[in-house]
Amino acid sequence: MVEVKSPAVAFVGRHNSGKTTLIVKLIEELVARGVDVGSVKHHSHEGFEIDIPGKDSYRHRHAGASETVIAAPGQMARIKTVEGDVECAEIVSGMPGHDIVIVEGYRKSGLPTIEIMREGNPADMKAASAFARGAREGWPLDSDFTQIGRRASDDAPQQIDYLDVSEKLPGAATVAVVTDIPCAIEAARAYGIPSFGLDAVSELADFLEERHVRPKVTVVIQAGGESRRMGRSKATVPFGGRPLICRLVERVSSVADELVVTTNEPDNLAFLLEEYPKLPIRLECDVCDARGALPGLYTAIEVASHPYVAVVACDMIFASPRLIAAEAEALTESGADAVVPVNKHGYEPFHALYRKTACLPVVKAGVEAGERAAQYVVRHVSVREFPQSEVLAAEPMGGCFVNANTPEELASFERWYLNA
Repeated sequence: MVEVKSPAVAFVGRHNSGKTTLIVKLIEELVARGVDVGSVKHHSHEGFEIDIPGKDSYRHRHAGASETVIAAPGQMARIKTVEGDVECAEIVSGMPGHDIVIVEGYRKSGLPTIEIMREGNPADMKAASAFARGAREGWPLDSDFTQIGRRASDDAPQQIDYLDVSEKLPGAATVAVVTDIPCAIEAARAYGIPSFGLDAVSELADFLEERHVRPKVTVVIQAGGESRRMGRSKATVPFGGRPLICRLVERVSSVADELVVTTNEPDNLAFLLEEYPKLPIRLECDVCDARGALPGLYTAIEVASHPYVAVVACDMIFASPRLIAAEAEALTESGADAVVPVNKHGYEPFHALYRKTACLPVVKAGVEAGERAAQYVVRHVSVREFPQSEVLAAEPMGGCFVNANTPEELASFERWYLNA
């Protein structure tokens, strides 16, 4: 099983800001949308009780979080004793596989942060005042707001001591503000930060889905049809005593939110649905009559349900789920249209990852223009190159792009596989 890194967002505020109430509602909303949510609860004080009705951890889990970590100085709920305060990055790194991890607390986590300020809370009002004054005076985020209280201005000639909130203000990591305080809303607008009302749960969930929830991945295995060299379909040729397609399904399924097998012989591969009843497998036929790598890529991207599409061939014996996971992370971080491995021979458009919305119209246009080479898409979309060094970092064993094109090559790979 490949562990896929979980994206995370931190919600921060001051005591009694209403963080838990908002987070519980948000978890419920995201779970109802089919999002797998993990959560983290951080206590600044020592000691806590776990999964007792009314406690924050219980409320997180009751809302639907599939995993909840509760952390406080000296203790975290897995259950183990630790020294000092547990770093947020350490906790989140130990929670792979979620679509998002929602963290309550940990202001200096280094994560994208959503600031909560509630009008009924005096500390929030004071923080909002400092936030607003900083915006009026043009102070950059992460400024030393304690100095604001020592500077007079026409709008605020009096000196105000912001020392007690100076470490608990929106900063450079702030990606949104949730508040009902008018001056905080205006300050957020001045800083170009989105703001939401305290009850705007659906809108906030939309924001998280668009910006921070892990995009789901469709992995497409191209099975095609009969191979002249093999004398039969490559998908069903024996490998280790089983059809070759079974090896590919088992290798890449751990990173697939959806697994699609494109084939010209769906009846011959229907056994996969019985062999793997718990996997989200679909069998799809080609969407156009043209033959070639680009038309095959068109089918793969067209039939995918999710925004990221990984494409591998059924004869790529060492196709790597770790490489797919690394490519997905690179696609999110880069904002590119595709992540394509590249080596001394050029681009590897198979075992690459494509952003459906950007690549589908390009591939379709190429097919309609009579193009057949998969390299066409690489020339017409923004590509984040994935060099050999990064391929090997993701998959140290290498060999990800090797194809078994002949019975002799397949037999050689099989001997290696059985003796490994």
